[in-house]
Amino acid sequence: MNQSTPRCGEDPPYTLEDFGWTEEHERAFSKYTGRYLAGRVACRQKTVWEVLIDGGSVTAGISGALRKLGRFPAVGDFVVLLDQPEAGASTIVDILPQKTCFARGSTGREGGDQVIAANIDTVFIVTAAGHDLNARRIERYLAIAHASGARPVIVINKSDLADDPATLADELASISSGIPVIPISAVSGEGIDRLDPYLAPRTTIALIGSSGVGKSTLINRLMGRPVQDTSHTRDYDDKGRHTTTVRQLFILAGGALMIDNPGLREVGIGTASAGIADTFPEILELAENCRFSDCRHEEEPGCAVQAAVAAGTLSAARLESFQRLVQELAFERDKAEIGLVRLEKKRWKAIGKMQRDIGKTKGR
Repeated sequence: MNQSTPRCGEDPPYTLEDFGWTEEHERAFSKYTGRYLAGRVACRQKTVWEVLIDGGSVTAGISGALRKLGRFPAVGDFVVLLDQPEAGASTIVDILPQKTCFARGSTGREGGDQVIAANIDTVFIVTAAGHDLNARRIERYLAIAHASGARPVIVINKSDLADDPATLADELASISSGIPVIPISAVSGEGIDRLDPYLAPRTTIALIGSSGVGKSTLINRLMGRPVQDTSHTRDYDDKGRHTTTVRQLFILAGGALMIDNPGLREVGIGTASAGIADTFPEILELAENCRFSDCRHEEEPGCAVQAAVAAGTLSAARLESFQRLVQELAFERDKAEIGLVRLEKKRWKAIGKMQRDIGKTKGR
């Protein structure tokens, strides 16, 4: 273990089961014997990972094989460690199968997704009363959350700053059918107890949201002590600066595990096609009655979705958001496919060079 590396937290006297370890993980790990340990990634610091194990934690790098494959552990991943006490080091050599994976679109030319957290049960989409309460942004979060396989919950923080806190949930009613919407105040503690049903022991919750909505303050409230730095938001636009700089897993007093994430400036839809249907169920239901099966719900005749907009039963803004996300999804899919082609060409180029080098060697 590298003692010079900054630690993400204290060494907790917990067991693997406290971290959410299940029989499925046990079966996946059973092929490893000898000097191998199982653990769960708590945070990443540049090129090393803090991993929770039975009775404590270790700081570990990853194997060259994982690095070559581009497989980097995410916070929340269960991993296999090769323990090398004689060298004072531990190395992550494998990542166990993920139950769920929360990811957003990456900004690179090749597209694809950036994994934010793994093996989560619930996603708290944290927004705040005021300028941040934006239905269109929350629709993006919902699409990504649904695609991850985790259960989304919308948390409206700073409810004590609203003129009428009771109406905050009504502002999101059109986009949150079947989704819990919970107004709270992390500062005063108002409404915090309404989160209890989602904080069962050994379950994992990920916090996502913009900077300044109070995710770190919420973590501190649930931990019962300050573990994350907080900052004030600007008065004129309610924006905050990043106080959380790394993703980190915390164990709450009641036994739930919570992953805090830095504020997301951009929320790319990535390849979250599976989440679109769950985010816009009423539009897909209407679309079944369109005259054409490939209707884009623009100016086609017999479009049941446009008829609903004209009748006032579907918001035009809601349809526009749906169309924008579908178009973005198609673009990201094309970008990802182009990226795969580039990678394949690069791989074959390397293989061709290797063959030429072998030929030159034989000819000597």
